[in-house]
Amino acid sequence: MLLTLCPSADTFDSDCPRGPLSRRRTRPSLEKYQLFLLVAPILLFSMVAHEYAHGYAALRQGDNTALMLGRLTWNPLKHIDPVMTVIMPLLTFFTAGVAFGGAKPVPVNPRLYRNFRRGDIIVSLAGIATNLVLAVVLTLLVMLLGLAGRALPIIGNSVALVQLMFLYGITINLVLAAFNLMPIPPLDGSHVMKHILPPRWAWHYQRLGSFGFILLIGLVTIGRPVLDLWMKPVFVLSEMALHVVAPYVMVSPWTS
Repeated sequence: MLLTLCPSADTFDSDCPRGPLSRRRTRPSLEKYQLFLLVAPILLFSMVAHEYAHGYAALRQGDNTALMLGRLTWNPLKHIDPVMTVIMPLLTFFTAGVAFGGAKPVPVNPRLYRNFRRGDIIVSLAGIATNLVLAVVLTLLVMLLGLAGRALPIIGNSVALVQLMFLYGITINLVLAAFNLMPIPPLDGSHVMKHILPPRWAWHYQRLGSFGFILLIGLVTIGRPVLDLWMKPVFVLSEMALHVVAPYVMVSPWTS
């Protein structure tokens, strides 16, 4: 899973929607470490939801591996990998402005699916679908919080801070969905792609999984133009969401 954030005083980096709202009312005035503390909870929740969805979908397809191993849970501690969930995002965020990392994958056993091909596709897309749903839910929550803040002005600043977190959350979930949809093993999109390819091609294609992490690092660094092109729909959808919530965003010391 990938999140790209450049915590400057002005705006999000390239994964941030651009438009009147981003220029006028949601421009963070937080320092780098404050921004990380603001984004970390919603990022962690989004990754946990993604992994939980994989485990739940697998259970519905006949595989109870995640349930038996205690991984079908919303407890974030069960999904945290010390390196990929903690060290890697911190290191990349504060050195390169790119929070790169992921949660511990939920274990599944495709051989237990009632229908291997159908089950593998459903389980693989479950996490992506969950992130898309979360993006919609967060958009609605920003609007509801705005209405609550106007009804009770005393909570306006607190509401604005939560709104800012949720605004980042919209982009985070869209980025997670788009990134995991990429057909690079072992990302979720590769599990769909392998069922589209002819069997011989699919076998060679899956072997790329051994180099998956290297390919992802290369994509995030020297392959950024390709990554930006793939993420273009995220920019469009995020900007649309910002236009929808613009009238409901509270002005506060954290936004300008």
